[in-house]
Amino acid sequence: MISIVAKFVVKQGEEEKFLNLVNELGVASRAEAGCIEYILHKDAQNPLTYCILEKWKDQAAVDFHNSTPHFTSAVPQIVAISEVAIDVYTPVN
Repeated sequence: MISIVAKFVVKQGEEEKFLNLVNELGVASRAEAGCIEYILHKDAQNPLTYCILEKWKDQAAVDFHNSTPHFTSAVPQIVAISEVAIDVYTPVN
């Protein structure tokens, strides 16, 4: 399993656009066969800070996801309106 924490600090005035893009991306991503979990969270103390907690079956599922039209279309638009940090984790056995 691969876990991804994608953190976003959205530019002032771009929150509605960000949420629309992320919601569309989330619907399509959750429909992918290798997606276990894909949930948007909002920081409780910083109103323009969000993260998506993602869990994928394996690296092949992540690679497939990263090449989908919904990902390649939405992500550049999201990057244009936010600061992004991506962390990737694997379970410790």
